[in-house]
Amino acid sequence: MDGGSGDMTLAFELAALKELAYPDAVFTDARQWSEYVGVISEKPTYVVTNFCRKHRIRQDFFSGPRGREESLENVKAQFDTDRHVFVGTSDEDADLAEAAGWEYLSVEDAAEAADWDLGEPEPPETTQGGDQRDDWP
Repeated sequence: MDGGSGDMTLAFELAALKELAYPDAVFTDARQWSEYVGVISEKPTYVVTNFCRKHRIRQDFFSGPRGREESLENVKAQFDTDRHVFVGTSDEDADLAEAAGWEYLSVEDAAEAADWDLGEPEPPETTQGGDQRDDWP
């Protein structure tokens, strides 16, 4: 991206994350120039949670049981940043962003601007000793 001020909320449609080869690295990178980063989806909460756990993504927000437009509106109201950018995959996502008052960026354009790799998501490498759970106390 442009390495802006960091006063931005960035939301990914789950489908957009699934088009990125290293979604965990994308979130790590995005945190350098975004205040808040999260996932919006019409899929059930457990689907988003499972994807994020598998890829070791720590999200600042997610859509939960509500619809995507309501989720974007709630996130915008809760996270008062200069910019709110929604990364998606379709014209429907672009229309949704506009309806909710967000900027829209296609996953391809975001990947090109930020030098992210597109492709089948790969889980992060595990440490020696196998898969470690980071959600346990």
